[in-house]
Amino acid sequence: MSRKSIQLLIPLLSILSALVVSSLIIVLAGRDPFMIFRKMFQATFGSAYGSGQVLFRMTTLIFVALAVALPFQARLFNIGAEGQLLMGAFAAAMTGAILPAWVPSPAAITLCIISAMAAGAGWALLAGVLKVRFGVNEVIGTIMLNFISQGITGYLLTWHFAIPSTVHTAPITDAAAIPAFDTLTGWFANSPANLSTLLAIGVALLFYMLIFQSRFGYEMRAVGLQPEAARYGGINAGMHTLTAIGIGGAAAGLGAANIVLGYRHSFEAGMTGGVGFTGIAVALLAGAHPLWILLSALFFGVLDYGGLTINAWIPKDIFMIIEALTILLVIAFSALGRRLS
Repeated sequence: MSRKSIQLLIPLLSILSALVVSSLIIVLAGRDPFMIFRKMFQATFGSAYGSGQVLFRMTTLIFVALAVALPFQARLFNIGAEGQLLMGAFAAAMTGAILPAWVPSPAAITLCIISAMAAGAGWALLAGVLKVRFGVNEVIGTIMLNFISQGITGYLLTWHFAIPSTVHTAPITDAAAIPAFDTLTGWFANSPANLSTLLAIGVALLFYMLIFQSRFGYEMRAVGLQPEAARYGGINAGMHTLTAIGIGGAAAGLGAANIVLGYRHSFEAGMTGGVGFTGIAVALLAGAHPLWILLSALFFGVLDYGGLTINAWIPKDIFMIIEALTILLVIAFSALGRRLS
């Protein structure tokens, strides 16, 4: 079997194996796994509202998974998508709140998106500079920056920008709100799904072109595979490190388009819910491939919302087990695939 075939089979085998193990856990919990999965399917794809909830969760996961995937091509492990998303969400919310009402909607949305991307990229570049200038491992740098971002946004929200007696900032101007699918088309009735999903798909396609169809992507992958050979060939490894992690941070910041501009319309405490860490799992399952991330994010979106819908029969924690098992099996099958190829 070819190496490419093995790489394609690994995610499928991992998901199927995780579902089998999880089915056994459901049986031990005294429930029928077929009934549980049927109800979950009906609650997600069987209703317009459920499909919209899955699409909403999938959208944010695409952005944060791309933030992990692009640096991974340069063998950089960006564990900081959660912090980059937080900074981007806060920047987008504050930009949207201070914009005058007369600013037209396309300009207002664009300004908020640029603010989110700049905040995410700037936060990621701190870890990039620490690595390039001082040799600090990017895993340590990005993890620590996650905690710092939580502290900074929490402090600013609590002491400076929260509306009295609330845990959120002032709402963004109406012109900065991204329309929901329900508002424009009637699809996904009453769900938070919005047009930022189209932006997420577009960014995934752009990342694919950047990584696999451009000179920059070729050089970046060369730096990741053989850094010494790349330097000998005249490729600036430090520049590619900073660029890759900066673009990744911008993608994470873009998640604000979905959760702030498209749904919450303000910044509030705990709004990201750890989705940046789930994005790492989404990227790993997809093999850090931008197009496969679309399917991987859909799978995790189904597990996330589907777990809530069947909480009356079994704990949602079982679906967290499925997510964790899937990633562990991806790692195990990947190691086995390298031995066989």
